[in-house]
Amino acid sequence: MQGVTRNSLADPGILGINAGAAFALAISFVFFPNISFTLLMFITFIGAVISMGLTFGVTSLYGQVTALRLVLAGSAVSALFFALSEAVTIYFKVSQDVAFWYAGGLIGVSFEQLKVVAPWIVAMLMFAILFSRKVTTLSLGEDVAIGLGEDVKKSKFILALVVLLLAGASVSMVGPIGFIGLVVPHMVRGIVGVDYRYIIPCSAIYGALLLLISDLLARTINPPYEIPVGAILALIGVPFFLHIARKARREL
Repeated sequence: MQGVTRNSLADPGILGINAGAAFALAISFVFFPNISFTLLMFITFIGAVISMGLTFGVTSLYGQVTALRLVLAGSAVSALFFALSEAVTIYFKVSQDVAFWYAGGLIGVSFEQLKVVAPWIVAMLMFAILFSRKVTTLSLGEDVAIGLGEDVKKSKFILALVVLLLAGASVSMVGPIGFIGLVVPHMVRGIVGVDYRYIIPCSAIYGALLLLISDLLARTINPPYEIPVGAILALIGVPFFLHIARKARREL
């Protein structure tokens, strides 16, 4: 997302994708409580598609799509979908059932769920790695990419689909955990540089390590109680987000 949009603040959580998937999941809990996990994952994917479309649609209404406008539109879409999710769960009296899931965590994950999600995650990661050279080209700007013979619209469509499937599958299993997609790529760039052939696979590894460390902290800080992983990552992600935003503002 950061490479294609050339936006250092791009992240599935910040741009509203996770919130859309979360809203779709809330609807599923209320109206389709007994559906299979495969169908649940598909519904979260639809929610992610709608929220991403809204974010980019709202941004494009006001002229050129800029990093600041994307973040503002994404924040508005996230607030809208999280508010709708809360309203639906409170009205139908299932808010207690989904409260911990909203905070994000691994405590409810089962191997049965992992068996369903893992093939999609692996396949989409392989697609992302295969298209990593194109991401590097797109990160240089559309004019440069077109000059190098890149089909920009086709590449962006395929990569957007990859992002939506990855985000939808992840949210369906662990909830809308934020800031991993923001923090980890910046950490990785400091190690491997700006080539997305290395950034994408390294981000997958470092992202998994960050989540595992956060989960370990969540389980050990206040035993026998568990702190939501999303809260731990927010403590890391919010200061980092402010730092990146301030840095981007200075560059403008």
